[in-house]
Amino acid sequence: MPAGLRFLLLLVWLQLFIAWPTAYAQGGPPFLTDDPDTPGNRHWEINLGFIADHSPGDAYYQTPDFDFNYGLGDRIQLKYELPIASHTDEHNVTDTGLGESLLGVKWRFYEHRQPGAEANADEAVNFAIGTYPQLSLNNPTSAVRRGIVFPGPQFLLPFVANGRLGPVQLDGEAGYWFSNSRAPNVWIFGVLASHDFTDKTELALEIYDQQDANSVAGLPKQRETTFDVGGRHALNKTNSILLLFMGGRSLQGVTRLNGQPDWIVYVGIQLLLGSKANRPQVEKTVPVEQLRPR
Repeated sequence: MPAGLRFLLLLVWLQLFIAWPTAYAQGGPPFLTDDPDTPGNRHWEINLGFIADHSPGDAYYQTPDFDFNYGLGDRIQLKYELPIASHTDEHNVTDTGLGESLLGVKWRFYEHRQPGAEANADEAVNFAIGTYPQLSLNNPTSAVRRGIVFPGPQFLLPFVANGRLGPVQLDGEAGYWFSNSRAPNVWIFGVLASHDFTDKTELALEIYDQQDANSVAGLPKQRETTFDVGGRHALNKTNSILLLFMGGRSLQGVTRLNGQPDWIVYVGIQLLLGSKANRPQVEKTVPVEQLRPR
């Protein structure tokens, strides 16, 4: 990644720690960068999405991706995710099967609250930090042998933060994929800047970087840095059904051999289920299927 881009990512991360007072920023699906927000006690967030990561040499799809999230108290989120996965190889042959199971626990361990704000009000919290450990497990199918999914198990340990700078909401994520002898370990970094244009529509820009920490079987280490634009739009009066959309591509040159994506896409629906009473600002949380080490 160019030094200038690396400096920009660091600068935005630092801005999160001097963010202006506000409600939470909103990371997660359809974006790659996640955030510390949780659905709220006994609330569900369900994401049903079509995900694509396409390059001239091969492509990976989730059609669809089932992502279930449940709030356990106000600061903890339990996650289970399972996609129907497809892979298209360099000969344009596509194979489909059951993807990895992804289990996660998100914990927002720090909140900074505005003095004098109501205890349960969204605007009471103007900055938050959390962690979101996730374990990826292969299901008992032939998906790994057929090249549909990456070999597991793999474990992601990220830290996430959010805040606001003027009218711009910011999310930042940094983490590490611990893999196995058949796949490299991977560093991940993400920055998301968003703005709510109406009470139903949010648009955002994102830069996401993933880099192999080691090589496997003598293969060169890979790095993928992508830029995307996306958003969310509420489809009903209670804002409990949302349209999710995102599209982007690699910031590096794309060739048939380097594996850089010439386009990435997320299109889906988010369902927010639970009592409307005392509902906190609900997380708009990516499937991490796209974050898998390559």
